[in-house]
Amino acid sequence: MARLDVIEKFHGISFPGHLHTQDSLQRALKFPFEDTDIVIVSYPKSGTTWMQEIVTLISNRGNPHLSQTVPNWARAPWLEHYYFTEVMEASPTRPGIITTHMPHHLLGPALQGSKAKIIYVSRNPKDVVVSFYHFHKMANFLPEPGSFPEFLNHFLEGTLFYGCWFDHIKGWTSQTAAMNDMLHITYEEMSLDLHGAIKRVSAYLQSSLLEDEINSCVKHCSFSSMKDNKMVNYTLVTEDIMDHSKGSFMRKGKIGDWKNMFTEEMNQYFSRVFKSKMEDCILKFEWGEQHEEDAN
Repeated sequence: MARLDVIEKFHGISFPGHLHTQDSLQRALKFPFEDTDIVIVSYPKSGTTWMQEIVTLISNRGNPHLSQTVPNWARAPWLEHYYFTEVMEASPTRPGIITTHMPHHLLGPALQGSKAKIIYVSRNPKDVVVSFYHFHKMANFLPEPGSFPEFLNHFLEGTLFYGCWFDHIKGWTSQTAAMNDMLHITYEEMSLDLHGAIKRVSAYLQSSLLEDEINSCVKHCSFSSMKDNKMVNYTLVTEDIMDHSKGSFMRKGKIGDWKNMFTEEMNQYFSRVFKSKMEDCILKFEWGEQHEEDAN
């Protein structure tokens, strides 16, 4: 299913038709979650792949066999992708890990009443927009990004594929208290203290690991290890879908890479929009930048 130029509009949000159909998006909203499910939720380019690896390794007590032999989209499939039902039906046991980029206002009702474990992954939006911009350059199922200033404007206006970052993060994190069980973890936490982040996730999943099992998880989901793992780095995807000559899916993995793309003027503009959009958000950010005070 190529459909590289098809755009699926769903509840006002654009999704790439290469991965989504109206049916697959509709099915996602009616999915019967089970209490044993682990649901990884994120806005694109926020650390989704990283969390898929962490949860896979924790679930296998640090044994890397599964993460080195099965592509991440098969062991932690995207709920809203067209192939999700096929993966579920082909698996001898229900895949315990489900990934989604869906906003809370669409997916929340399906999760009501379920005790599924929900892990929300967020990242400094400046780094998100830079990473997403570079991904648009290599992913042939996404539109041409244009210039970075143009792309940044679309991001701040919430008109990119997958919708508005501000709505996404506020929708999910505002539910932390209302939902009886959700873990919010940031890309920055994983980057600065991977060992501690893995311990947090394993505690949340009630999967107590021995120290050598945690160390194995740390080793196999380090950025360098994932970048070299073809089950993770998307090099299995053919050139017509992802043009690997234009960049790698796992590019730098650095905190603060936005500083290489933003001018001072862009930064000030971003901060103004951020402050306006997030003034009703009580979330305390851990990015170590001016956003901490902006969000208060």
